[in-house]
Amino acid sequence: MLNGKTILVTGGTGSFGNQFVTYVLENYDPKKIIIYSRDEYKQFIMANKFKKYGDKLRFFIGDVRDKERLYRAFDGVDYVVHAAALKQVPACEYNPMEAVKTNIDGAMNIVDAALDCGVKRVVALSTDKAVNPINLYGGTKLVSDKLFIAANAYAGTKDVCFSIVRYGNVAGSRGSVIPFFRNIVANGGKELPITDYRMTRFWISLDEGVQLVIKALSEAKGGETFISKIPSFKITDLAQAILPGCEMPEVGIREGEKLHEIMVTREDSMMTYEYDKHFIVYPHFDWWDNSKIQPGGKKVESGFEYSSGKNTEWLSVDEIARRLKDVKEH
Repeated sequence: MLNGKTILVTGGTGSFGNQFVTYVLENYDPKKIIIYSRDEYKQFIMANKFKKYGDKLRFFIGDVRDKERLYRAFDGVDYVVHAAALKQVPACEYNPMEAVKTNIDGAMNIVDAALDCGVKRVVALSTDKAVNPINLYGGTKLVSDKLFIAANAYAGTKDVCFSIVRYGNVAGSRGSVIPFFRNIVANGGKELPITDYRMTRFWISLDEGVQLVIKALSEAKGGETFISKIPSFKITDLAQAILPGCEMPEVGIREGEKLHEIMVTREDSMMTYEYDKHFIVYPHFDWWDNSKIQPGGKKVESGFEYSSGKNTEWLSVDEIARRLKDVKEH
């Protein structure tokens, strides 16, 4: 599917971009992969990392806020994976206009450039925080998701589709709980603070996130939201897996933080189908044709909710400990 194609990844020097490029180059023969991002040093590091692949990788310095630069970068591109965003919840709260410019205005620019430059497929990375958002980051990503879904209505006769993949914090990602706990232990700490003993999260690896994007690129008809079926874990169990027998003082939930991650809401259930390893939330608009629904799925019951607190698959302390051996901070 990706053989002979030109693929552009916004925010491509991040952890997702590095893993995605590795996977594509090891499993396909693309014409080229364009990394579009703002940080010249990270591009330099990445260029050296993938030097053995020769001219398969190209690097564009640019910002998703800059529509003219996007138009130049999108020239001749077949597929776009949109991973660029301001993601840190406190930073977005303190710099709200910057979050809007990158996460919302940037999404609009991606849509316009894709529609006008002949791009065939766009997959945008979303987050559980866009579901019933309680912080600004989640709010901007909700708007972004809506923009990408609605973009399909503006495609007309153009051969382009826009879709979304949604998952929570990747295990080991910067600013998440695993590196936070590990840092405490590395500095001699004997207790791990828990914001709320009831808190749960989904477990998804970086590779699983990449696989979901590949699925969306290969299967999307336009407007779908792809969600992996993944196990849940309790934050208290994670703490015990990292530092067995440790004290776990409850310190109170932080502003903008949820008890559980939610991927599919009750309201979305009317257009959600369950497949063997994933869910798809289909669009609920006049322009959507139900004949595009992927075969092999089963419509979920009305009122269904996919939440880390109500999951059917859970990781034990021992299972978490085994998985932690493969988790690198990124």
